[in-house]
Parts: sequence; C-alpha cells; structure tokens
Amino acid sequence: MGPVLAGVLQLLALIAALALAYIPLGNYLARVYSCDQHWRVERWIYKGIGANPDVEMRWTAYLRGVLAFSVVGVLFLYLLQRIQGVLPGSLGFASIDPDQAFNTAVSFVTNTNWQSYYGEQAMGHVVQTAGLAVQNFVSAAVGIAVAVALVRGFARSRTGELGNFWADLVRGTVRVLVPGAAIAAVVLVACGAIQNFSGIHEVGQFMGGSRQWNGGAVASQEAIKELGTNGGGYFNANSAHPFENPTPFSNLFEIFLILVIPFALTRAFGLMVGSVKQGYAILATMGTIWVGFVALMMWTEFAHHGPAFDIAGGAYEGKEVRFGVGASSIFATSTTLTSTGAVDSFHSSFTGLGGGITLLGMMLGEIAPGGTGSGLYGMLIMAVIAVFVAGLMVGRTPEYLGKKIGSREIKSAACYILITPALVLVFTAFAMALPTPAHSMTNSGAHGFSEILYAYTSAANNNGSAFAGLNADTHWFNTTLGLCMLLGRFLPMVFVLALAGSLAEQTPVPATAGTLRTEKPLFTGLLVGAVLIIAGLTYFPALALGPLAEGLAS
Repeated sequence: MGPVLAGVLQLLALIAALALAYIPLGNYLARVYSCDQHWRVERWIYKGIGANPDVEMRWTAYLRGVLAFSVVGVLFLYLLQRIQGVLPGSLGFASIDPDQAFNTAVSFVTNTNWQSYYGEQAMGHVVQTAGLAVQNFVSAAVGIAVAVALVRGFARSRTGELGNFWADLVRGTVRVLVPGAAIAAVVLVACGAIQNFSGIHEVGQFMGGSRQWNGGAVASQEAIKELGTNGGGYFNANSAHPFENPTPFSNLFEIFLILVIPFALTRAFGLMVGSVKQGYAILATMGTIWVGFVALMMWTEFAHHGPAFDIAGGAYEGKEVRFGVGASSIFATSTTLTSTGAVDSFHSSFTGLGGGITLLGMMLGEIAPGGTGSGLYGMLIMAVIAVFVAGLMVGRTPEYLGKKIGSREIKSAACYILITPALVLVFTAFAMALPTPAHSMTNSGAHGFSEILYAYTSAANNNGSAFAGLNADTHWFNTTLGLCMLLGRFLPMVFVLALAGSLAEQTPVPATAGTLRTEKPLFTGLLVGAVLIIAGLTYFPALALGPLAEGLAS
C-alpha cells in the first residue's frame, strides 16, 4: 500500500468514526446542558464552592463567574509551580522561575497549553496531575460553558438570562469530560501509553547506551489533553513520543479525540435552538474547511519537488516514521484548526506551504471545528457576520435564527474578530523590531519570521503548538506570550457573552419570504467564503513575508 493511499484510508476511517459518534454524543451534550436535575456529586461540589446552581445569570454575572474562576486557577497553578521544590513527588526538580511559572499558569488556564519547558525535565508528579491535568479539564469546561451561553442567547427570548455558569462548568466536567477522558485513557493504556507514578530510571536505547526517563500518569493526561483540545505534552516530544502515542492506531484515536466534541457540539446547538438543520449547516461549514485543509496539506507534503522528496515518497523531515506523511498531515491540520496544539510531528520541518497551512488554520480563528466550545461560538460569530453581509447585499435587516442583527450585535461580533489579529500582528511586529527577541531565532529570513509569527498566532488563538526552532524560554517571550494568551482567551469571551445577552433580550421575528435561509447549502457556501476572506484579508501580508515567500522560493 502506497503512503498516499494509506493517508487517504486513514482520513476516511476517521470521518466514519466521527460520523458514528456525531448523533449520540451531540444528543447527550444537548441533554446535559438542558437538564434541570443535579447529580449527587455535583451537589457536593456546589456546596463546597458555595454556589447556587439554580440561579439564572445575566451575561455580566456569567462573565464574572468565568473571570473569577480563571483568576483563581492562574494563582493556584502559579503557586504550585513556585513551591514545587518542597512538594512530595517533585522527582528532585526545582521550583519553576517566576516568568516561566506565569507563562505556564496562564497557558493551561486559557486552554492554550503552550510550553516553554521540557516537561520530563521540569515538572514533577504533583504539578503535572494536581495542576496541569486539572486545568485540562476545567479550562475545556469553561469553553463549552461560554458556547452554551451563546446558544441559549439564540434559543431564549425576552430575557437576559443565560443559565448558570457554575452549573455549566460542573456538568461539563463531571458528565462529559471526566467519563470521556477515563474511557480514552483506558484505550491509550491498551495501546501502550504509560500510566504510573514511578521515579526517574534508566531506559535502554535501540542504538546502545541508555537515557534517564521519568514515568507519570501519561495516558490519563494525554486523554484529556486531546479530548479537551488542550494540547501540551507530558514529554517535550509531545504526541511524537512513544510513551504518549505508541502506535498508528493510537495516533488516529488521538485525532478522533481532538475532533469529536467540537463537531458534536453542532448537533447540540441544533437541538437547543429547535432546528437540527441549523446544526447541520454549521457542521457542513466546519467539515468543508477541515477536509479542504487536510487535502491541501497532504498535497503539499506528498508532492513537494526535489530528489530527496521523490526518493522518500514525500516530505518526511520532522515526521515520525511510525505515522508517516499522511497521518502527520491529518494530525497537524486537525490540531491547528482546533485549539489543541498537540503535535505528532514538527511543523517547522514541514514544507514552506505546509507550514503556511498550519498557520492559516489558526488564523481562521480555529473554528473548523475549533476548540471545545470556542470553535462553536467562534463559528456562530462568523455566522452573524455572514448574515450581516448578506443583509447589506440585498438591502434588508439581517436576521439569524429569528433574531435581528442590529448595531449592538454587529459591534460585539466585529470586536470579537478584531481582537486576535491585533494581538498577533502587533506583538509580532514588536518582536521583529526589537533586538532581544530576535536573538531567540535559530533561522533567518522568511523561515525565522514564520517562527515568530507562529508563536504569537498560537498564543493569541489559544492553540499552544510551536513551530520549533524558536527559543521561547526567555523573559520577553514568557511575558508577552502569556499576555497574548490571557487577552486572546478572555477578551473575546466578553463580546461573546455580551452578544448572547443582547440576543436573549430580543423578541423573535417570524420568518418571511425575504428571510435568508441559514440552514441551506447557499448559506454554508456564504459562511465558508466569509471565513476565508476575512482571514485572508487580515493575514495575507504577514503570510506573504513568511511561509508563502519560503514556499514559492523552494
């Protein structure tokens, strides 16, 4: 079997698995966030944190809950790293430096999971499990909660209430992420991923000699890292490490985990707004972009010119030979079109155009299908923009799901889509203009620029993957990337919740002959075009200086 055919068959198998999970998981998610009953364990949690899960919140109160919970998470994780040296199970590792502790705390609380350290050489068992793994669960639950609040904004009328943040947070964690991650961890252990709390020991190498490796609860953290679209890795090699991702099957299973909740949330959206077809329209948009990006990535990685590429059958540099070019292309595309950041290959070693595809995937706003929750609310924001543009074209007040898109709504949507590009481009410009950040670049020219652009794109979009080749463990990058993560996560949430509150207060308007049918293929095409055009107009000059220049020159 040729490598191209193998890649295509893996893609088809992945699509089939996602299709089988779509309806049951989507139905379950809709029931979880529409249910009025509380499980006993959930009541214990509410009592412990002093929250009343039955009190409805307006968007401002919901936002305060999101921010208060996240601030506490950052402070706790920062403190845990700073005192690591005196904690049991530290494996002899020292406490983390202040700037790196800040960067890491912000990274995991914002669902970014950017790492400027070597996991197996810096973090002990307590920080990994009680700190990083916990945030993998709750940061993903926060993203789903905000998406559900926006869906309720479309579904409800004549009220500003969006549900209860604490109930949404706890239900997402207890009913969705914990059981899902437990099942996934068992599968990964069966595939060969390690799961223990052993200390540092010698491991023999294939070519002779040995190296020191520490064990850890790797399979369980790998499971929620992918299921919650978190990213990061127990080891520096991330999902290219055999302890985290042992076999081609586990590799495909991890890609499935990355995509399954973001895609299934479109089903939950359709059910909660009372029209499954609306969910299918959003799913079709996400799926069209995802499949298109995977096809482009496979093409550029398999068809790159040059004697070495022709002999090898593809661009194998930086790719794990256990998985090959096809599977690595699917993984790279999926992880950058979601807010995951896990990698099974090194994006800096992709062809120039291949690296540009990973960059563009994040620049779209990671909405195809995006992160857990963040992908759905990002795509719904783009749907609001698309409806507004269509309304301008025909001279009609735009409507979406029976809600008018007026000046208040479009301002919130516009602010949402402007925040991330502003963070990426401004911080990249400063890093290229100042001498200190430039010293961290190991490559010059277009590729070096791509390293810097990729880092800030990854941080501001809460992705977390790295282009490699950039020394990001400096005061400048730890601080500025941390700020990008914070602003890129929580400022958009402000405008998402403001939009949700505005929509929930409206009285639905009946559909007429002139209403744009947003469940039809025409709208799906309009939405795909809006996503690509907005991202293209925003980022094309930067892409032209980096990956496009490198790709066209090779």
